Amino acid sequence: MSVITVTTGRFALSFMALSCSSLCSHLSLVRLCGLRTNTITNGLYSPYVSWQPRSCLCRQYSSSTGRRGIGRFVSSRIRWANTKYEGFLKRRFPRFYQLYHTFVEGFKLLFQDAKDVKRIKTKMFSDGIKFQDLPYREMEKLRQFRRDMIKAVPLVMISIPPFANYLVFVLMYFFPRQLLIPHFWTPRQHVEFRGVYHSLRTQHHRPVLKELEHLSCQIKDAQLQGRLKELCAKVQSGANPNVSEILAVRSLFSRPPLGLMTMSVAHMRHISPLVFLTPRLPGFLIGRRLNSHALELLQLDRALSRLGPHQLSDAELRQACFVRGLNSDSVGVYQCREWLSRWLQVSTSLKDSEVSLLLHSIVILSANFPNGPSCH
Repeated sequence: MSVITVTTGRFALSFMALSCSSLCSHLSLVRLCGLRTNTITNGLYSPYVSWQPRSCLCRQYSSSTGRRGIGRFVSSRIRWANTKYEGFLKRRFPRFYQLYHTFVEGFKLLFQDAKDVKRIKTKMFSDGIKFQDLPYREMEKLRQFRRDMIKAVPLVMISIPPFANYLVFVLMYFFPRQLLIPHFWTPRQHVEFRGVYHSLRTQHHRPVLKELEHLSCQIKDAQLQGRLKELCAKVQSGANPNVSEILAVRSLFSRPPLGLMTMSVAHMRHISPLVFLTPRLPGFLIGRRLNSHALELLQLDRALSRLGPHQLSDAELRQACFVRGLNSDSVGVYQCREWLSRWLQVSTSLKDSEVSLLLHSIVILSANFPNGPSCH
């Protein structure tokens, strides 16, 4: 780090010297041109002609024009120095350059997202548009930006003091997944970290299914009880249930014991990691956060259904599937579209009071996909 700091200082000094020398030469030229008091035109001396260029020079080198010229000159020198600095890092410290480049590009993406969110919020305020009426991409932008900022604020605060960006580089190197938002991940880290997060999520698949099976014994309606037990048994055996089998038990998830605000705290603690929420909170807070997140996800699904899943790019498609419970990096694009289509068939058929089934569908639909046999 000390070598890099010294090198940075040398670049800064070189930049200042070049800037001052070039600037002085430009100003000297302007001053000499302004002091000319006579002009030879067609071999004749003409005092009138000697006066006119001076007035033109005054207009040409007005204060505002001069400031703009100096500003463009300084900005071009800064870009030149930055390019030299990046070239030096790329040659001498390639691993550090990768971190530096990821850091710079990450902040560009973060600031662009902030501008987009400001534009969306302004439109919502001026036109009286509610969140659930936004287009899918704008809705997803607001949702993801809010989650990212909760994690990014400490990083931004650390970066404010002088030279603190070197501490950020160290954190990026040793704790990228825990401390940084996806803006500051490399493409390889995106795939790797999503795999880690999904493996943490799958640890709660079996407890959720076991709890569903246990709670089915408390259901008084024998027909619905049998359907829920059969659904749990199929998933536990490694099969993929179809949409109709899931929707057949939807009414159970709007009332006790499977309703979102009436289920046990232990059950909610197993569901929270499925949507990347911490389970280490008091029970009433977990329930409120789960309900808010589930309703937001339901609104996103309705907006995505209006847009049409076929309108998503491959990256957007994989991200949408990952948020809803599928390890999208381990399957092909066609399989992602197939899975998302089944998810939307379930999601868009639900009422707001049935969002508990939406959260349980993270396990029911993705636990065995795509390897398990489909049940038709």
